[in-house]
Amino acid sequence: MKLKKNVKRVIILIFIIFTIVVGAIIYFKYNDKEKVNEVKIVNEIKDYDYKLKENKPKKYKEMFDELKEILSSKNIDEEAYVKKISEMFIYDFYSLNDKVAKTDVGGVDFVYKEIIDNFLLNAEDTYYKYVESNIYNNRKQSLPTVSEITIESVEKETYAYNEQNDEMAYKVKVSWSYTDDNFSDYQKEATLIFIHDKNKLSLVELQ
Repeated sequence: MKLKKNVKRVIILIFIIFTIVVGAIIYFKYNDKEKVNEVKIVNEIKDYDYKLKENKPKKYKEMFDELKEILSSKNIDEEAYVKKISEMFIYDFYSLNDKVAKTDVGGVDFVYKEIIDNFLLNAEDTYYKYVESNIYNNRKQSLPTVSEITIESVEKETYAYNEQNDEMAYKVKVSWSYTDDNFSDYQKEATLIFIHDKNKLSLVELQ
């Protein structure tokens, strides 16, 4: 009888120790992941709610500085503005190599706020679907980076949304290439539609 009690106590003790160890592993792993995912904002254009994260590539940071200069002017050149955000969207959305996971979708700063949820869902189910996690910088997967971007044309047109019309919406046709020929079969052209959203231009359609 004594032996059975001792065995029972040992089993309970082992179970308690196991539970504590597993709990500790999960806790520290979660907290470590939180630290890895924390990215600082290093620059911003406050009146337009554009933010630059420290982990963005050098080329994107340069484009951000150019956008900031355009929007700092007393008389903003709206065509220069829409061209620059078109370039930035294409570069950030279609470059996958700097993304940490399939949920790290690029170009969101330029998307119309009322369609962001659908935009993210669609991106994660299509172009970003097979992006492997790189939270710990150990990903071996080869992913594309956009190289040269060309604005083919910029046109003004009427665009209907939410029972409203923007008679000065922008239709921008863009083409681009990748830094690696292995991705030559990937999408290389698109048409972007931007509408006026208070003081900013926002992407409502990607074709």
